[in-house]
Amino acid sequence: MPPYLSGNLIIGQSGGATAVINASLVGAVQAALTDKHITGIYGMRHGIEGLLKEDLLDLRQQPSSLWPQLLETPSAALGSCRYKLKDHDLERTIDILRRYNVRFMLYIGGNDSADTAHRLAQAAQQQHYELSILSVPKTIDNDLPLTDHCPGYGSAARFIAQATIDSTLNTTSIPWHYPVKVIETMGRDAGWLTAAAALGKRSELDPPHLLLLPEQPFQQERFLTEIEAIYRRIGYVIIVAAETIRDEKGVALGAVGQTGVDAFQHPLLSGAAQYLVDLVKRELGLRARFDKPGDLQRMASANISLTDRDEAYRVGYNGVQALLEGANDKMVTLLRQPDDVYHCTTGLADLTAVANVQRLLPDTYLNAEKTMVTQAFYDYALPLIGSPLQQPARLEMTRIR
Repeated sequence: MPPYLSGNLIIGQSGGATAVINASLVGAVQAALTDKHITGIYGMRHGIEGLLKEDLLDLRQQPSSLWPQLLETPSAALGSCRYKLKDHDLERTIDILRRYNVRFMLYIGGNDSADTAHRLAQAAQQQHYELSILSVPKTIDNDLPLTDHCPGYGSAARFIAQATIDSTLNTTSIPWHYPVKVIETMGRDAGWLTAAAALGKRSELDPPHLLLLPEQPFQQERFLTEIEAIYRRIGYVIIVAAETIRDEKGVALGAVGQTGVDAFQHPLLSGAAQYLVDLVKRELGLRARFDKPGDLQRMASANISLTDRDEAYRVGYNGVQALLEGANDKMVTLLRQPDDVYHCTTGLADLTAVANVQRLLPDTYLNAEKTMVTQAFYDYALPLIGSPLQQPARLEMTRIR
């Protein structure tokens, strides 16, 4: 496709919303508003489902005062979806884009959204319609390949790290009441978010004391032995577990609470934390409870990483620039530069190498027991969460004699 084709731009948001997904939308819109080759700027209501229903917004008609406010607003302003395109949807989708003279498309999302963008790019080529499509990365799971990290992860990681610190303060105030606590994180198959719980850890006493990652099979006897040993040494235990941890047979601990699958056949699980709490009570006789932040880890505006927000804006803005230069069937990537001061530039990766591919937490980021992170993970993740975490003050234990 020749660069600088003129026409309309359409933007969609898909998958689980994040604290900074709107920053990518704002970046894309503000880039498009300044370029003469883009005439209309349309937004899909609820992603590709909205496009199929022709439920579109004219983003040029939004007041200019909206965009700075939206930059700081969590969740998906356009609305999101989890819809897997069926084969018969493809021709209809291209017909709709043709009718609205859409020549540029940005789809903001994760692995499944990359698959949607790739299939549409192929369908447009097969139907001989000049259309440039790019995927803009977004996922708290941080599991997209070929990018240093994913917008959305830094803010969710910051939330989990701070929540682990704060929740532990309740345990340490009266440790004999509930000496074992499980904090359950999101994360389908990759342990990036669970690992982030350790970003506030400075010593053996600091939480978490044990990480349970989806990449590592859960071994019940080993788990119980570790819990008992930590309890005897410290007096309480903080465990951070992914919602999708599985036993050695590959069965999710939360399978008892499974409520089906989504459109992409990913299981909808719940119950891992409850399972672990029940196990500790039954086998060790220790009182235990769990915290389950749920959507808060994706949506907490108070824990937005400014680094994350700035990068989310940049991938949206640079995505539009790449479209105007003729890029197609690719995902915008973040490339960490080997400088003393952290910063990233953007690049492009082929969607054929991104769609439906997951990048798991590498072994180099974990200790030999695969239960805690290494310094390499701190070096990787700390720059992504922005300003330092708030560490608690502690009284000096000087007692009156």
